[in-house]
Amino acid sequence: MEAIEQIEQKIWWGYLGEDLQKLISTSHFLFSVVRSGEFHDYAFVVFPAAKAYEGFLKKLFLDLKFITEDDYYGKHFRIGKALNPSLSPDLMREGVYDKIVKYCNGKELADVLWETWKESRNLIFHWFPNEKNTITLEEAGDRITMIVGAIDRSFKECRIN
Repeated sequence: MEAIEQIEQKIWWGYLGEDLQKLISTSHFLFSVVRSGEFHDYAFVVFPAAKAYEGFLKKLFLDLKFITEDDYYGKHFRIGKALNPSLSPDLMREGVYDKIVKYCNGKELADVLWETWKESRNLIFHWFPNEKNTITLEEAGDRITMIVGAIDRSFKECRIN
């Protein structure tokens, strides 16, 4: 995983805003601190970065005019529904996945954003019977790296100013 000092040098760091920056920094801090501990599940290390990823996606979607200000500031917009390529069009809110495909030159980035959301946010923070959703410290580091990589790619490929 990249050092936080390296992440702070990325072109999109200022775009995040202080609250989202602090969340990503917190995940990096937790990752470095818990190395000496023995925990059953390290999902708590990923949570701040996953929360920042949610904030980044909402801001990105608003800035690209994929969602309205009501969606951005409201309590009802769900990124999972907006990004899930498997949902039928009538269930997919506002077709954000399709808008990413059109605006950001193809399906690849939209799939990366969806996979990152699913693997680094949803599967980590939901519990289902008969499913092991715990992650190791190494997997937590991989998820944080996945989130930072998705932000990196979307910032470049969607031509954010």
